[in-house]
Amino acid sequence: MSASVSIIVVNWNGRHHLNLCLSALFAQTYPNFEVTLVDNGSTDGSQTFVRDHFPDVRLIELPQNMGFARGNNVGIRASNADYIATINNDTKVAPNWLTALVETAEANPNVGMCAAKLLFWDRPDVINSAGICLDRAGIAWDRLGGHPNEISQTKPVPVFGASGGAALYRRTMLNQIGLFDEDFFAYLEDVDLAWRARLAGWDCLFVDTAVIHHHHSATAIEGSPFKNRLLGRNKVWTIVKNYPWQLLLLYLPAILLYDLGAVAVALLARRDVSPLVGRLQAIPKLPAMWQKRRKIQQSRTLPLKELRALMEPISSPLKVWQRYQHLASGNPH
Repeated sequence: MSASVSIIVVNWNGRHHLNLCLSALFAQTYPNFEVTLVDNGSTDGSQTFVRDHFPDVRLIELPQNMGFARGNNVGIRASNADYIATINNDTKVAPNWLTALVETAEANPNVGMCAAKLLFWDRPDVINSAGICLDRAGIAWDRLGGHPNEISQTKPVPVFGASGGAALYRRTMLNQIGLFDEDFFAYLEDVDLAWRARLAGWDCLFVDTAVIHHHHSATAIEGSPFKNRLLGRNKVWTIVKNYPWQLLLLYLPAILLYDLGAVAVALLARRDVSPLVGRLQAIPKLPAMWQKRRKIQQSRTLPLKELRALMEPISSPLKVWQRYQHLASGNPH
């Protein structure tokens, strides 16, 4: 019998996305899966729509918006499947998406995560994400984001981690390292999970044939103060929890320099205080993050040399800035 998969969709006022999203999920070629939609207190009729039009969906209704991390965790805990697939509600998956991911994971027992290929909905010839990259300054970004979707990678490619909006996770791995950190609420919770998985010795592969079309930042607008605040806060927590001491001390000057530079650019160029506010909001919970760090680092099995090899070299500020311009301008890389 084929491995079982639970597909988790977290929804908050996304009724207008759900017909395409759920219809595509139920058109999968893979035979053994269930779909769970965790609704974060929507007020747009999402719950009624799902009950009326997709009765096979397991609907879990939360009383309020509890975030992407907790929403996914609720869905994961409600399932006993061998694999968990997390998918954004503003997506449309290709029919072979799940088959490609599961076949890759089943053929590679040490792979705890598989990353799908996200393409921009309105620019399907442009890559949104091909997994997560992480550099030694602690900066994470979408691999190949903004690049043309021209080269087909027939074999799975090792990457640091998988975007939480397009990932397959092995249940065995989650049982070992834990689920998404609910303190994060949203953003970088997938990077944090990838860090923990990698430190525990699990691998991640990018699967080019697992294709998803995605409305990027349809729920929280790209560059919004809300998103920038959470990104700033969660970046601090991610580094504090996961970066091993020996490497952290080595790269701390670069980490601080690039982080202060990002805050300065936001303040001076955009008059946006939200990245600074987010970093300040990280401070009160640093003791709690430190306790989480102790557990993570004590269970680390990956040698520091191998971890360093997984991290990209530190790039110039110009190259770092260029990584994100396809999101701001709407133009390919």
